[in-house]
Amino acid sequence: MSAGSCLVYSDVQKNNFDQLVREHAGLVKRIAHHMMGRLPDSVQVDDLIQAGMIGLLEASRKYDGGKGASFETYAGIRIRGAMLDEIRRGDWAPRSVHRNARRITDAIKQIESEKGRDADDSEVAAFLGISQDEYHGILRDSAGCRLFSYEEVAEKSENGFEVFNETAPNPFAGIERDAFQTQLAEAIKGLPEREQLILALYYDEELNLKEIGAVLGVSESRVSQLHSQATHRLRSRLGDWLTR
Repeated sequence: MSAGSCLVYSDVQKNNFDQLVREHAGLVKRIAHHMMGRLPDSVQVDDLIQAGMIGLLEASRKYDGGKGASFETYAGIRIRGAMLDEIRRGDWAPRSVHRNARRITDAIKQIESEKGRDADDSEVAAFLGISQDEYHGILRDSAGCRLFSYEEVAEKSENGFEVFNETAPNPFAGIERDAFQTQLAEAIKGLPEREQLILALYYDEELNLKEIGAVLGVSESRVSQLHSQATHRLRSRLGDWLTR
């Protein structure tokens, strides 16, 4: 290939890159404002947008249309990942909140193992030796401490990036990814019906907590509690995958 041809090809690549970034800048803002619905006031939306733009730039450079996923789907995962990393770097939650979140996950796992069914609020509170009001308070506190999304769990470990790294020289990575996603889908199907609905409305329909509360006829605070409880329930059922 001649130097002139290389230059033309490089210009085409740059134009495609710039076009992807321009066309999907709005996606960054949508994801940032969606996340803000369950984050404390100390988190600034501009910080999320800035981190998300870095994720979008990375997605624009690395996207391979031959792998089947649309660019918007691929970019959405990278944008959320960049925002989550930014949030983790500036973790606002005291250690006690993380500790209590782990206690809830462990309590749900043990109760459900013993009972063979979903653990309810009163059982988890009794297991922890606290009132239901205290339990609901812990759920509210931990709602933002451990962000959760289908993409996050599928793409990241508890501590960060790439449970199944597409670029890693591991011939079994794709098989393992597929197996995990199947397990995740099964775990979601096994949630109580209302928790399934909340996850679907939040992640698939992109409603905020207030809008979901209006659909279900409950308060925004109760939706936050149920969302957090669904998170802990999934983490308890997928613990072996998330701690690998």
